[in-house]
Amino acid sequence: MKKNFNTLLLILCIACLSNTINAQCDSIAKICAKHLISNFISDGQSYRSLLINSEEMAEFHTTFFGETTYRIAACSGKTDGNLIFNIFDQERHLLFTNKNYRNSPYWDFKIKSTLECTIEAQLDPNKNAGSGCAVILIGFKQK
Repeated sequence: MKKNFNTLLLILCIACLSNTINAQCDSIAKICAKHLISNFISDGQSYRSLLINSEEMAEFHTTFFGETTYRIAACSGKTDGNLIFNIFDQERHLLFTNKNYRNSPYWDFKIKSTLECTIEAQLDPNKNAGSGCAVILIGFKQK
């Protein structure tokens, strides 16, 4: 009986923690959405990952279509500049890192031809304000 109670208690704790993390990521996604200004339309996805420390790396995969202007917004925590993100092509060539731009929370770029990319995100080890929840939003420009 005690074993069943402990198992039930563990399941309840995990469920509560999961809801708290989800709510935190929702709040960060709303903060991050402010960077997708009116002339950018969201691709409808919110790329999210829980990062426990600055040594962990989240990895997201996406396709950018040719002749389109994009904006990537990246956030963690309630202030900008806590998340480092890198964009790589299929051969792992670094296309962009916001680390060279003081961890800018967004980047605008135009793709000439369709390209599959990997976006990596990690908490900045030099900042303590990161929440642990990394959120990436991608928008494309209206024509």
